[in-house]
Amino acid sequence: MVKQVIKKESNREKPGKTAQKILVAARAVFAENGYSGTHVDEIARRAGVNKASLYYQIGDKDTLYANVIHQVIGNIAQSLAEAVAGVDSPEEKLKAYINNLGTAVDKNPEIPPIMMRELASGGAHLPRVVIEDMAAVISILFGILEQGKKKGVFIEVAPFLIHTMIMGTILLYTKGTPVKDKQEWLPAAIKARDKKFKGSLGEEVGNLVLRAIKA
Repeated sequence: MVKQVIKKESNREKPGKTAQKILVAARAVFAENGYSGTHVDEIARRAGVNKASLYYQIGDKDTLYANVIHQVIGNIAQSLAEAVAGVDSPEEKLKAYINNLGTAVDKNPEIPPIMMRELASGGAHLPRVVIEDMAAVISILFGILEQGKKKGVFIEVAPFLIHTMIMGTILLYTKGTPVKDKQEWLPAAIKARDKKFKGSLGEEVGNLVLRAIKA
């Protein structure tokens, strides 16, 4: 039986030091090898604990995987809600939403490869709690878009499509840029143009999305 997923840190005490060491190690191994290629023995080795301690502290492989993703995306949903509540206009709320997603990707570099593997597999291993976290994130975006439509500043759009535009751009740009930069045959002008952001990647994506959905 899968143990209960550790709740978001804001809602209860942080996991103990041993549990946190295990989660950090698990995040790295899942990012490198994917769900199917990950072995609990390797997570235990990197965390510096034995398997019995790992199972006692967190649970089996499925529970580890759920905790790793939930710990990040659940906290992202909460930080998004707080950031959006701190500004007034739909445009500023959307910018806050996108900037926070960009920051979250920067702070959690293991999550993009994990989530991209899940997308490639059709979400084969996504636990229910993570899907609920993702729904909470998209619900925040839905509220922003609805407010903007009612105020006449946004056109009617599909929230999931807009979220996909945002996250797809951030994830693919973040993971694709190092690959592009290694291609010496690419004209220097193309490489230079990508380095001319006035702000962060989140701000750049936010400006593009706003232009696309402005009424």
